[in-house]
Amino acid sequence: MTNDRGPTASGPAPFAGRTIVLGVTGGVAAYKAVEVCRRLVDAGAHVIPVMTAAAARFVGATTFSALASEPVRTALFDDHDPIPHTRMGRRADLVILCPATADAIARAAAGLAGDLLGATLLATEAPVLICPAMHTEMWRHPSVQANLDTLRSRGATVVDPAIGRLAGGDVGEGRLADPEEIVRAAAGILSGSGDLVGRHVLISAGGTREPIDPVRFLSNRSSGKQGYALADAAARRGATVTLVSTVELPVPSGVEVVAVETAEELLGAMRAGAPSADVVVMAAAVADFRVAWPSSSKLKRRAGLPELTFEPTPDVLAALVEHRKGGQVIIGFAAETDDPVAAGRAKLADKGIDAICINDVSLPGVGFGHETNALVILDRLGGRRDVELTSKRAAADAVFDVALTLLK
Repeated sequence: MTNDRGPTASGPAPFAGRTIVLGVTGGVAAYKAVEVCRRLVDAGAHVIPVMTAAAARFVGATTFSALASEPVRTALFDDHDPIPHTRMGRRADLVILCPATADAIARAAAGLAGDLLGATLLATEAPVLICPAMHTEMWRHPSVQANLDTLRSRGATVVDPAIGRLAGGDVGEGRLADPEEIVRAAAGILSGSGDLVGRHVLISAGGTREPIDPVRFLSNRSSGKQGYALADAAARRGATVTLVSTVELPVPSGVEVVAVETAEELLGAMRAGAPSADVVVMAAAVADFRVAWPSSSKLKRRAGLPELTFEPTPDVLAALVEHRKGGQVIIGFAAETDDPVAAGRAKLADKGIDAICINDVSLPGVGFGHETNALVILDRLGGRRDVELTSKRAAADAVFDVALTLLK
């Protein structure tokens, strides 16, 4: 049972009798952690708040002590308990970092234990939920993303920040996710399940590479980031995930990766995985043409312009539709620049798929190489969902929301 305040005390069973360590770090968004704390307690969780010294500059410890299940803990050594981090780590069913600043994320990735929160993270075997909040430039910095990838590879779940108003009046990525979304993610972790439990999801990612000679190939601008975000979202929601990929990116926890390069290899891998898949998402950008007879040796400039004969690559999506099993949902992607919705609607009909995710790559921040995406999702039932510019992981969740509707 939910209401506008999120899960209630009589609501989601995952919180009843569960102990949650709520780690609050030093960012402006710390005030929102107060609402997260209240919602968790209302839902039946036993919440132990832990504040860093920097967090105390943004919000008062008394507030958390009044709302949580226990008084705030702030230090390793100024406590009656000589080993508070060990005891909390063992008691915790879940540790939440909210907000997680760039500094807190870096410390967690490095395994630093210089304060109570860092030591508790090392002393627990409980799942960890990380809720980043920071300015857009910091969120996009490669070191922040690399640290988050490290934490994900160790099993942590990340609730990506939203796009919205930030400190100082700026607008962009980095705004802490809504408290309701954070509590919902916590409930999913504690329940040990999600809405894709028992489902096998097959996903493709990246751009295919079609050889011209041993050192050259035909490809496209696809980075594979959206495909990997889809794999991460499906795994978080409980699915068994197989990712067929042409690129090497950090692999989300629990995801099986099959490496391929060409459209022919992609077809083989997708055909092999499709019979057991409930949902197939073709996010890979497949080359439309390939050189019919690639050179076995490097083509030299001094030999003049080469004569290349092109032929079409296999239509992977059409092949998957042709051999689909009953009840299987197949979703395609279309990167467009001219009248994208009309082009996507035509592809939806031509391919016979269940849904098409259209992204207008002529728009700033959309599609290839970006951490963000914007989608128009059309389905065979006539539905349409517009996903405004957001993180690729948030866009991935929107795709699976549509997939679940189609599965039903």
